[in-house]
Amino acid sequence: MSERPFKVLGLQQIAVGGLDKAALRKFWIDTLGLEATGTYQSESENVDEDIAVTGAGAFKVEVDLMQPIDPEKRPKVHDPALNHVGLWIDDLQAAVGWLEGQGVRFTPGGIRKGAAGFDVCFIHPKGNEESPIGGEGVLVELVQAPDDVVEAFSKLAG
Repeated sequence: MSERPFKVLGLQQIAVGGLDKAALRKFWIDTLGLEATGTYQSESENVDEDIAVTGAGAFKVEVDLMQPIDPEKRPKVHDPALNHVGLWIDDLQAAVGWLEGQGVRFTPGGIRKGAAGFDVCFIHPKGNEESPIGGEGVLVELVQAPDDVVEAFSKLAG
């Protein structure tokens, strides 16, 4: 493998799905005490989500509480319940180019704005003949880290 032109800095989010967003809120926000910070809806992504956070500053982690708009349509954001993990990436464009060259399979849609306003793209849970490397059953979101997050992780790394 050639030298990787990007770094995975840390965990940006996890996304949890269920048929009843109110039950998710009761657990994650009311019971565990995460802070509700926003909402997001997308017909094309079949999602109605609340965004909760824990931590602070560059080390804040989102927990997206997702309910399908239509449980019969795809994507089924509630199945599996742990829908995806999001990773901060220092250079998303370089990461995608390099990973594609390594045979990584991405979901349709390319790099685009995500629910929190950052550029994102997704690694497909399964590889295929053309792109044999996938997330081994896990949908992985790559998230372009803003400058303050890149700087904070750089300082942490020393």
